[in-house]
Amino acid sequence: MTTVDCSGFAGRLLALAGGLPRVPRADIHAFLDAAHQASAELPAAMAAALDGFRADGTQDGHLLLRGLPVEPDDILPPTPDVTPAPADRPLLTMEAMLAVVGRRLGLHTGYRELRAASVFHDVYPSPGAHHLSSETSETLLEFHTEMAYHVLQPNYVMLACARADHDRRAATLVASVRNALPLVPQRLRARLYDRPVPCCVDVAFRGGVEDPGAIARVRPLYGDPAEPFLGYDRELLAPDDPRDVKALDALSKALDQVTEAVYLTPGDVLIVDNFRTTHARTPFTPRWDGKDRWLHRAYIRTDRNGQLSGGERAGDVVSFTPRA
Repeated sequence: MTTVDCSGFAGRLLALAGGLPRVPRADIHAFLDAAHQASAELPAAMAAALDGFRADGTQDGHLLLRGLPVEPDDILPPTPDVTPAPADRPLLTMEAMLAVVGRRLGLHTGYRELRAASVFHDVYPSPGAHHLSSETSETLLEFHTEMAYHVLQPNYVMLACARADHDRRAATLVASVRNALPLVPQRLRARLYDRPVPCCVDVAFRGGVEDPGAIARVRPLYGDPAEPFLGYDRELLAPDDPRDVKALDALSKALDQVTEAVYLTPGDVLIVDNFRTTHARTPFTPRWDGKDRWLHRAYIRTDRNGQLSGGERAGDVVSFTPRA
């Protein structure tokens, strides 16, 4: 795991956060424009790590920024229990970190069908959450490449930790195709490469239909054959050919073998390369006391793989088109 210790930059980062608009949702485009200006002033070590990650990624497909400033727990508001966040909620420090760090990487994006099209998401446990939802807690959230079925799939998933779970049991699991690919036999790799496989979609993208079936087609491996991108979802991929089932099973086992666990603590920002990894989250037990696990999430698009056509701004909202 590639980790950057940011604890020595707290004063500088708080100053950058202090220069941002105080109510980000009042004008999300202006807020993110200000964050873009601030991103040019990041400490050199952070800037170099982010620029390198954007250019080449890492072998394990993620970058952890640790020790960023965050409100003390007794000052932090209670963990949310509704979504989206109120439009007038004042800026929180970890949202500021997501904004400034994210703008060094690309464009924050909202998805019209997801979380009321909000750009910044609160991720917290919710009673009775759907098993595919990030609001689950006491069951495993299975491996998935975020929105692999979406034509405008985000390049990066960013998770900022404001509050850890009480027992520090929740782990974000990340598995990189760069590590897994050598474990997949060549003939099975060839079977998966550039082969569209039927794929279902998450509840938010089903248009109100309970089960529309496999309305998308996702290529598990694509791009440069020597270093392919990954499109993998353990719950949603629905191969209808036994040969595809066998090949995906081999890929799945390889991903399990190279899995890394990241235990997020307050002040962490985890950046996941969403074109080279799949990620999951282990179970934990909420107490419903206002102090449960609270992450902030943002999705970042770049010009990789046709995600941008020109003229987009950070804070734009896009509509769903399934991969075909």
